[in-house]
Amino acid sequence: MRNRILALAALAAAIGSPVAAPAQTGITVGRAPAVVDNGPTIAVEQRPAFRDYVVEQRVPAFSIPDRVVVGATLPETGITYYDVPQRFGATTYRYTVINGETVLVEPRSRRIVEVMD
Repeated sequence: MRNRILALAALAAAIGSPVAAPAQTGITVGRAPAVVDNGPTIAVEQRPAFRDYVVEQRVPAFSIPDRVVVGATLPETGITYYDVPQRFGATTYRYTVINGETVLVEPRSRRIVEVMD
């Protein structure tokens, strides 16, 4: 009888105590952005001219299922990367158009270092 009362008390304590749940309220989809800093990117005042340059070059747009964010790694195949002209200063990077957005990419890692707005 004593064991039965102890078992019922333990069960009541377990049911009555609050259950700890993770306190995370945000939802992350895809990869978390990473800070990538390999030097200067295109200066703010040169960005309109760079966007015009990309349009003039008629660079094809590629589609990926992931969000286009700084730090995301682009697929190894299926995307063409282009040299940034020296007049824009970001000669260590390549550019491409992903999901309708022009991005600067670090060529070895294929990581997006800047999304041109």
